[in-house]
Amino acid sequence: MKTTTFSILLATSLLFRSQIAAKGGEDGAALPRLSLAEVTRFVLENNPAIKEAEHRWRAAIQRVRQAYAWDDPRVAGESRVRRFVDVPPNAFMDQTLAIEQLIPITGKNLVRGRTAAAEAFSTFQEARRAQLDVIAKARGTYFQLANAYDQLEINNKNLTSLKQIADISRSRYEAGLETAANALIAETDYSKLQETRRDLERNLSDAQSQLNTVMNRDAFAPLGPPAGATISATELSASRLRAITLAQRPEVQMARAKIDGEKSKLQLAHRAWIPDPAVSIKGQRYNDAAEAVSELDAGVSFTIPWVNPSKYSAGVREARANLAAAEQGLDREQKEALRLLRDQLTKIETFHHHVELFRDKLVPQGQQAFEATRLSYESGKATFLDWISAQRNLRDIEAMGREHLAHYQTAVAELEAVIGANIYSPSPTVTKESK
Repeated sequence: MKTTTFSILLATSLLFRSQIAAKGGEDGAALPRLSLAEVTRFVLENNPAIKEAEHRWRAAIQRVRQAYAWDDPRVAGESRVRRFVDVPPNAFMDQTLAIEQLIPITGKNLVRGRTAAAEAFSTFQEARRAQLDVIAKARGTYFQLANAYDQLEINNKNLTSLKQIADISRSRYEAGLETAANALIAETDYSKLQETRRDLERNLSDAQSQLNTVMNRDAFAPLGPPAGATISATELSASRLRAITLAQRPEVQMARAKIDGEKSKLQLAHRAWIPDPAVSIKGQRYNDAAEAVSELDAGVSFTIPWVNPSKYSAGVREARANLAAAEQGLDREQKEALRLLRDQLTKIETFHHHVELFRDKLVPQGQQAFEATRLSYESGKATFLDWISAQRNLRDIEAMGREHLAHYQTAVAELEAVIGANIYSPSPTVTKESK
């Protein structure tokens, strides 16, 4: 009776596992593999956040031409409607036509153009920031997707291992060499792994949805498994990356553009004291003249800013204060950029240490401990609980090691967004087939 009950429990669990494995195999095998380079290219071409930022930059460029342009000419015309007094012929003019053009001899339009150019450059850096953030998110999601697939593979391997343990424990139980409690421990761990698999499948679905969204695809669109790309990072020299960050990080570039714009505004505030003349030409026709134009006049006019010195002095002081604020803003952005760089390098170094530790020591040691415990159990030198504990330890180490690899890959991908420059290139993993 005990043997029959145990066999039914084991068969039910194995059937459920085979259904889940078949479902996962169908989802992955039916679609072509997705490379990191393809994801990056697709995101650059289709992501709406990147396109929105690019359109804003193109709009800002058009403001530069508008700022450099002269003011529009003014045309004024007058014509007599009715005269209520009698006047001698040619005593008054009946029609007048005048054209007036402001001549920017002080170059205020050129200064406004430089201000607009600085603002357009700042908008371009905003577009770069959007692009860097989206690419970093896409690559990080790609590595999380690869991690989800590998975690499912590790889960499958552990399910197979637990099946073998369950088979051995059942045989020993039938032979009277093992207790029913110990025999059912393997089934309990097996059920826990099935529960964990459901969480892993949810993580896989989340990564697929996020990657589809970043690529501007429907969240439910099918997505193939990752092609197994890794990051070939260059030498992460702190001094080299400091120079790159201070030279190319978008926020630092925007702060420098802000200073250029404020300098132009200060120059414009000083030039506001000097008026630009407006040249006019006026054609007039007298009331009894036969000619189309009886008189042609020319004139010049300009504002008088010197009568309101407090207004323009305040404008100069405002521009100076804004320039000082912009200079402080650049210093703040530089310090913040270096802080982010240091934190990111520390994160990369930490995860890289974890990856090497698990890959070179913990995983091999866990595998050796599991095999040694298995042999000891079969020879009667170790208990069943020792074997199960070794299997659990190996399972946790393998899963944690793969998680650290995903964190390391994501951290390196995020470094590019921090410094604002391309410092690595994705490369495909070398497999046995490629060799």
